[in-house]
Amino acid sequence: MKSYIFPGQGAQYSGMGKELYDSNPNAKRLFNLANDILGFRITDIMFSGSDDDLKQTKVTQPAIFLHSVIASVCLGNDFQPSMAAGHSLGEFSALTAVGALSFEQGLTLVAKRAMAMQRACELRPSTMAAVLGGNDDDIKAACQAVENEVVVAANYNCPGQVVISGTPEGIRLVSEKLTGSIKRIVPLNVGGAFHSPLMEPARVELASAIEAAVIDTPLCPVYQNVDARPHTDPAEIKANLLTQLTAPVLWTQSVENMIADGADEFVELGPGSVLTGLVGKIKRSLK
Repeated sequence: MKSYIFPGQGAQYSGMGKELYDSNPNAKRLFNLANDILGFRITDIMFSGSDDDLKQTKVTQPAIFLHSVIASVCLGNDFQPSMAAGHSLGEFSALTAVGALSFEQGLTLVAKRAMAMQRACELRPSTMAAVLGGNDDDIKAACQAVENEVVVAANYNCPGQVVISGTPEGIRLVSEKLTGSIKRIVPLNVGGAFHSPLMEPARVELASAIEAAVIDTPLCPVYQNVDARPHTDPAEIKANLLTQLTAPVLWTQSVENMIADGADEFVELGPGSVLTGLVGKIKRSLK
């Protein structure tokens, strides 16, 4: 069974999407429609912008969404997923690609999400760091043991890789607690503590837009970040999207559940190959 997976923030690069734009009339139409919806020419930034241009949150998230969703459109009749999943932002790409959200609605939600997250990041200094070589339960326990600071396990990416999210001091304290039981901690170049309680202002801001969104039954089950389970019911999908910003991304668990449910081939749609690498670390024998 074939599963399509969709990357999140951090996969962007200058030139992304240009080959699709130049080679496919449907892609060109959708990219131009995106420029109109967003109110600025995101294609100019995607195709020839600098790395710094692409790091702007209002650009990064819509750009990755567009590359992923338009790639699925370009597959035409070959896009026949048995299941789908997306990492963080990629969940919106997955839901749009499999028909739960319209292109216009998906892009609008992603743009609002990006701006809401940016504003939340500006309220309090915060960041993220990748913990490599540790045990998931030990990392979670170390975060819970920190007092008077915000720090949580935010992304369970693959065995031996968990991203923690919170205040700089909270992350420092977790680093101290884990000394000797991990390989290393790598600070991430991000603007804030995504998938942590510090994103609560963004969740509140985005809630009304998600509540108002029309969500249809998708073509296939979508394994959502918050519970790593397959969903096709629009009400369940909407409820999970409402909590996604402050809940951890259960990527390892999602992939394991997809494999248990029959997935034997994973296809990553969008810029880069980060998720392909993570899936390979979860189970090396997969195609």
